[in-house]
Amino acid sequence: MLEKFVDRLPIIPTIQPLKTTNGIPFYEVTMRETMQKLHRDLPPTRIWGYNGIFPGPTFHVFRDQPIRVLWKNDLPTRHFLPIDHTVHGASVDVPDVRTVVHLHGGSTPDTSDGYPEAWFTKGFQQRGPFFTNPVYEYPNRQAATNLWYHDHAMGITRLNIYAGLAGMYIIHDEEERSIGLPNGPFDLPLIIQDRSFHQDGSLYYPSEPNPPVPGVSPSVIGEFFGKVNLVNGKVWPYLEVEPRKYRFRILNGANARFYRLALSNGVPFTQIGTDQGLLPRPVPVTRVLVAPAERVDVVVDFSRSSGEVITLTNDAPSSYPNGKLPNSKTTGVIMQFRVKEELSHEEKSVIPGSLGKFETMNEHQANNQRNLLLNMRNDSYNRSLHLLNNQLWSDPITEKPRLGDVEIWSLVNITNNTHPIHLHLIRFQILDRQPFDKNLYDQKGIIVPTGPRKKPKENECGWKDTVQANPNEITRIIMKFAPYAGLFVWHCHLLEHEDYEMMRPYVVIRN
Repeated sequence: MLEKFVDRLPIIPTIQPLKTTNGIPFYEVTMRETMQKLHRDLPPTRIWGYNGIFPGPTFHVFRDQPIRVLWKNDLPTRHFLPIDHTVHGASVDVPDVRTVVHLHGGSTPDTSDGYPEAWFTKGFQQRGPFFTNPVYEYPNRQAATNLWYHDHAMGITRLNIYAGLAGMYIIHDEEERSIGLPNGPFDLPLIIQDRSFHQDGSLYYPSEPNPPVPGVSPSVIGEFFGKVNLVNGKVWPYLEVEPRKYRFRILNGANARFYRLALSNGVPFTQIGTDQGLLPRPVPVTRVLVAPAERVDVVVDFSRSSGEVITLTNDAPSSYPNGKLPNSKTTGVIMQFRVKEELSHEEKSVIPGSLGKFETMNEHQANNQRNLLLNMRNDSYNRSLHLLNNQLWSDPITEKPRLGDVEIWSLVNITNNTHPIHLHLIRFQILDRQPFDKNLYDQKGIIVPTGPRKKPKENECGWKDTVQANPNEITRIIMKFAPYAGLFVWHCHLLEHEDYEMMRPYVVIRN
């Protein structure tokens, strides 16, 4: 058992541009293998990091200021985690180590979106069929928000992110800066992930499920849950805080683990933002549930907690929502806050009653609706396949909205998992969730609601790019397909599901 709270929370470095050309900052990021200390008592761990660090450096960019990034792969040619070559896109005739970067939540042209088959290898020696240009352009025409970037290579996303390929990308704007929220050293990203280790400090990822699958080794597993939690790349770290307000930009960067966060002394979070920016108004919450890939933006006021030691805890089951509760001594613990007795200087930050302009979408704006099934079936090895609308990645594209269309997607979940569903390119709002009769569906294949539509919780009533679609419910989301036409994807963000067929291409057609 590793000792808790012996390592200080790492403050992730900010990446700086190499140069500016015609007013556009240019960045270069190289994916490298390095050894990194993830806990005081562990030997250094082999990781793959953007610019050789895990998590990768944080981008701080500004609204309407485009940037360009050259993403380079300088990784070894052999993977150190187990690849299942029966997974689509990961067959023996493609390189084992390949990468492509997706800016999660970014509104970007498709050539810079990180399409799963736009991968490239070390030195760009081999390239996927959809590779276009190694330099990505990010327009940043979005309100202030917390995005993240991560690997998205077809069939091995779960392995590449687990190896360390993830980082934060924060967009700022004047509107957000003007409202007086905590800033500077009192404004911190917290990237929460889970991992398991071998005795020698190396990362453990299972090579097959238990029991094993006859005829396949290594084999993809249903979901992965690590035995310890990390924040910003350290196992169970601590952070010394002053008795004042702090802003925490929280990302669930785990493969499959949900986190339901709370503070051990009962102090509430004030949630100020969701995946795609600020909420209309602050929402006090004592617990906040964060699915893989979701972000929550919260303020914690430590002003009445001088001298206290507070633990950030997790009580979300794995699998969610019907799995085992976390161990209160291990996966039920995230990190520790040590509150100092006094302030270094006067507290001036505020939490305003209103956080900015917000336009609520109305379902009458929609010019198309789709009913989309979240379902399962078995593959030829009798393993579970999680699917979108009962289709494989390789099936013909069926979602073809026109540029500028407003659509409502009804996600009908007939599985036992909550699936965090992510759409590339666009942001959306949650309209409602409605229960239906699962037994009747199993018997006759028809969807019959068993209760009224329920509006999302107040802290979900913001712009989103990832939605929790719960079992035996119809989750309705509304979105405008803009500003770019082109080829994109939508998928479950449980990485083991995404890698094994719970992902589909969609195309935005230019009028």
